[in-house]
Amino acid sequence: MGSARLYGAVAAGGFRRYATYRAATAAGVFTNTVFGVILVYTYLALWDERPHLGGYDQAQAVTFVWLGQALLVALAIQGGGFENELMERIRTGEIAIDLYRPADLQLWWLASDLGRSLFQLLGRGVIPFVLGALFFPVALPDDPLTWLAFLVAVMLGAVVSFGIRYLVALSAFWLLDGKGMLQLLMITGVFCSGMTLPLNVFPGVLGEVVRALPWSALLQLPADVLMGKADPLDAYAFAAAWAVALLAAGRLLQSAATRRVVVQGG
Repeated sequence: MGSARLYGAVAAGGFRRYATYRAATAAGVFTNTVFGVILVYTYLALWDERPHLGGYDQAQAVTFVWLGQALLVALAIQGGGFENELMERIRTGEIAIDLYRPADLQLWWLASDLGRSLFQLLGRGVIPFVLGALFFPVALPDDPLTWLAFLVAVMLGAVVSFGIRYLVALSAFWLLDGKGMLQLLMITGVFCSGMTLPLNVFPGVLGEVVRALPWSALLQLPADVLMGKADPLDAYAFAAAWAVALLAAGRLLQSAATRRVVVQGG
């Protein structure tokens, strides 16, 4: 119970921390809305030429766009979450302080990131999505259980996203500069999650590969659950399997780093 209260407090702290940046949040809402409008008209033109591309009609394609804008920052699809701070703490040696805390390093950062994710979903994701639904044709379910299933998929996606970014952050124990890894994280996140185009559009082996990668749990699967294109239980099993695998890999890498690597600057 004490551990649960501790990590709950860390998550609440992560939520409050990002809630203080009101101007940045407002600017982010504006940016996501503008990019959403640009992408919607691009998708509409593409779907005019290729109706039912990827198994979506135009309304479903538009819905996919606005879901992407709602989840982009909430799930840190192109990075920009805790990983920058953790990599800097590793570089400067401040990570030594974190390792002496009476708390698990991985769970601490996971709780903090989940608090950040919740705020970004509510503070930066909901408004562009609602505006998009008001001004463009979208395909949204009436069943509250479908929305609940979607939120569960988003929650699992948040854990998968953390698992990916935690591995990237830990690479700083061996690299002098993590900028290259962060750039790679951004490129793979945008391409492999479906932010560029829905993964159902990708043909042949390429489509099979990207749909099997963990990034598909960040956008493609939640979107398909909301629009009735995927069975929720199958989506949960896929995301949960990747979440467990990534967290386990992070645990192993963390153990290797703290056991064998001299902290830079420490």
